[in-house]
Amino acid sequence: MNDHRTHGVTTSDGVTIGATVHGQGPPLVLLQGAVGDGDLDWQTVLPHLTDRFTCHLPSMRCRGLSGDHPDLSIPRLVDDVITYVDSIGEPAGLVGWSLGSGLALLAAARSDLGGAVVAFEPAMMDLMDEQEQAVLGAAVAGLGEQVEAGDLPAAVRGFLGWPFTEVEIAVADRAGYIEAAGRYAPSLLEFLRQATSADSPDIDQASVLAAIPVPVLVLQGSATRPFFADSARYVADHVPDARVQEIDGAAHAAPVTHPEAFAAALTGFLSPAGQLV
Repeated sequence: MNDHRTHGVTTSDGVTIGATVHGQGPPLVLLQGAVGDGDLDWQTVLPHLTDRFTCHLPSMRCRGLSGDHPDLSIPRLVDDVITYVDSIGEPAGLVGWSLGSGLALLAAARSDLGGAVVAFEPAMMDLMDEQEQAVLGAAVAGLGEQVEAGDLPAAVRGFLGWPFTEVEIAVADRAGYIEAAGRYAPSLLEFLRQATSADSPDIDQASVLAAIPVPVLVLQGSATRPFFADSARYVADHVPDARVQEIDGAAHAAPVTHPEAFAAALTGFLSPAGQLV
């Protein structure tokens, strides 16, 4: 991971989307979740991919190598993904974790990116029941309180109590993930505020998913929350060429807790099927 290089592109609103790039082979763009950045989210998966793929790890605006901007809306983030992928100059596969999965699906529906999509546990918000909404609402409220108090790692740790299991939080803590992601807690809070506004589009609209022209593998952990399992099935039922695959023993933090199995699942989908090679 020390032989990386960097790649960046300027968006239409003047923000640099920057990425580290590792490995050799067909291009694969790995899109982060809502909490960390491109390098942080994929650091444990990366060693299992770089012998087969050129792995691009772009960070969201306000994270990592990318520039700052107040607009963190979903449409803007999708534009960032499309702009970055277009800058590679050849078809690229998209791999997303949680939020990154939703952005990958929206980008694939809107633009001819050429490659397949691997979506790990996208969150289809319209599928939330009242109990799930309450848990998420409490997590966001706690995030805001801790950000205001200035305890940024505690803000991230508290928020992760919604998507992660207690075991996953412990693993992420030991790996230094939560401490490192703490610096992004204010950006995470602002993103969540904009994503839940009335103007934010629904990633889970059936018509959007039906417009995706490329093959999609929807990954989920076998031990994940029922909401994420329901979301995975919803995507697979509405994308024309999609299927679901489980990662045994994993939950929402599989890229951190089960990196080898995660990499094997996406490699098995992309390589033998000729999606990228």
